[in-house]
Amino acid sequence: MRPTLSTTGGDKGKTSLYGGDRVSKASYRLHAVGTIDELNAVLGLVLAEPDVPPALHEQLHQVQKDLFCLGADLATPYQLLRSKSIVRITETDTQRIEQWGHLLEQSLPVMKKFILPGGCRAGALLHQARTICRRAERWMVHLNEEEPINDQSLIYVNRLSDYLFLLSRTTNKALNYAEAEWLPRH
Repeated sequence: MRPTLSTTGGDKGKTSLYGGDRVSKASYRLHAVGTIDELNAVLGLVLAEPDVPPALHEQLHQVQKDLFCLGADLATPYQLLRSKSIVRITETDTQRIEQWGHLLEQSLPVMKKFILPGGCRAGALLHQARTICRRAERWMVHLNEEEPINDQSLIYVNRLSDYLFLLSRTTNKALNYAEAEWLPRH
């Protein structure tokens, strides 16, 4: 017997979007949705780390909620988003993470060189989350070249990767882990 959550509808490589359209699981849309899901899962790993400062924990939890909305946004064909006025990621969501990023940046030393991903485990996971966010953005750009998506979704993930970088630096600083600077070869 299979679990009740298994519908068997995807057994042949297709899945349903919000609204009922069926698409290939290899489509740009599903790559974008899946990468957002992967990003959310890595943020769950960060949140499982015992030393993440409480204020940052609250912010990351909000980002996880945003990412769930973003996944739903991406799984909804644009025509349906427009016809039902269903816009899940908004300018307000982007402004929130911009504000958080601005506050984080003020508490950090000015970067004079590139830094290498790493530090404490949570900091390293946040660097990984940043790279996953950038991959999600690339898939979303591919999708947007095929069919329009919510413009705010693209802006949001672009700002989110910046925020995750600053959050990694902040977490490493809070836990007294030095940043490893990249030094060019001579």
